[in-house]
Amino acid sequence: MTGVTAIDGVRVFNGEGLTEPQRVYVEGTQIVATGAADVVVDGTGKVLLPGLIDSHMHTLGRRDLASLARWGVTTGLDMAAWPLPFVSEMRAQTGVAQILSATTPAVGPGGNHARMPGFPGDGIVTNPQEAHTFVERRVADGADYIKIVTEAAPSDGMDQDTVNAIVNAAHEHDLLVVAHSVTTGAFRVAVEAGVDISTHAPLDAVLDDDIVLRMRDTGMVCSPTLTMMRGIAAVRAGAGLRYEYARDTVTKLHEAGIRLLVGTDANSAPGVPFAPKHGESLHDELGLMVDAGLTPVEALRGATSLAAQTFALNDRGLIRPGSRADLLLVDGDPTIDISATRKIDSVWIAGERIR
Repeated sequence: MTGVTAIDGVRVFNGEGLTEPQRVYVEGTQIVATGAADVVVDGTGKVLLPGLIDSHMHTLGRRDLASLARWGVTTGLDMAAWPLPFVSEMRAQTGVAQILSATTPAVGPGGNHARMPGFPGDGIVTNPQEAHTFVERRVADGADYIKIVTEAAPSDGMDQDTVNAIVNAAHEHDLLVVAHSVTTGAFRVAVEAGVDISTHAPLDAVLDDDIVLRMRDTGMVCSPTLTMMRGIAAVRAGAGLRYEYARDTVTKLHEAGIRLLVGTDANSAPGVPFAPKHGESLHDELGLMVDAGLTPVEALRGATSLAAQTFALNDRGLIRPGSRADLLLVDGDPTIDISATRKIDSVWIAGERIR
């Protein structure tokens, strides 16, 4: 992109609400303070949001990243991908959503993930001694954070000492640890280990007060992926799983003041029980978060500035000079009606208008 683009007369979401109408300048890949506009986009009556961040997704190829981008999701935090050459190829894509990745996750020897066709053997961790080796391999891979699948039953998953050892090793490398936890027991394992972020929300019961207070006191963050939990509960209704448990857990976490991010578990893998659509599902998630008790502003923050702060994405999440020009222009006011995020006018990724 050459020259300067000015988005004129637009109200900007600043993480707290909307500004008065103003002019936003884009030059090259960044937002700049001012400039002589070569292109002017009329933003009258519209709202400009930072590009949305999906804090839990998976990619099988460029098509997934392009789908994210079309829906204004300009950054995707991939929570499991392999082999490493594929991850490197996806990280290098331009004109689509940019991803970060955990690369290979840590799983126990008896869980469902370990039985996935093609799952890398070095992701199966059976004891604390192997935990250090696992983390060193992820560091060598250039993983942006460490992903652990926690299970309540050690016969299926890693025991507590092994999970603890992974967390400790990751923290020695200043890497965040994200725990996949879909039951109350798995949450307890994650909390006991001191993970930084839990992803998903339980379908077997609402989290109890003790776990919620421990999450609050340690500063643990949650990306509940209500879209995925609703889908799983519908598919496996006969197994005693209830979406209401996940939703009510989010309400409880919100009331406790725990930071909540917006993630979907979007994926296109064959044979999975439920596959949220890349990009579109993030708008579903925003609505479900509001239904669970967040205000529209809080939900938007969880998909922009809070996600960026949590994962140290210091060049995005807010619209300000020097930030990467990842932008979503919408009709309507999503701080009042969250469904307005679907009324997409334009999307920019690193200053390139792609829609």
